[in-house]
Amino acid sequence: MSLPNRRLMLALPLLALAACGFQPVYGPSGTGTALQNSVAVDAPDDAFTYTLVREIETRLGRPAAAKYGLALTVTTSEEGLAIDTADNTRRYNLIGKADFALRDLGTGQIVSSGNVENFTGYSATGSTVATLAAERDAQVRLMTILADQIVTRLYAADLTQ
Repeated sequence: MSLPNRRLMLALPLLALAACGFQPVYGPSGTGTALQNSVAVDAPDDAFTYTLVREIETRLGRPAAAKYGLALTVTTSEEGLAIDTADNTRRYNLIGKADFALRDLGTGQIVSSGNVENFTGYSATGSTVATLAAERDAQVRLMTILADQIVTRLYAADLTQ
């Protein structure tokens, strides 16, 4: 295959992407630009939600004058995974689910909503202090993962509705 034909083959996916209405998130009229420093997240009511709000604000910024409001509902559960011969649980999964709704503060209309779910694990084989530290670390990791998923969903949303 000659060099011009290879260039054409490499350019075809880009042309197809442009034809489907693809637009960069941080482009001039992209969703990322529209959401940056424009989303007021509702006040947290527990440690899990506090961490989630902090992580979302790290990604989207804190608004001076918010255009959108983000409501969050977080539920978590824990399940034991590994049990030793003395019937002690040695590994846990922390499962989290977050429901979210992005609303336009001017109209009150919900622009985007959905839910995300994920899990993290931690070991309980060390001392009590080590187990507590591992559990808290798993909580922060879980909320970070959920924040990433929520922000990704918001970036993919169509805010022109």
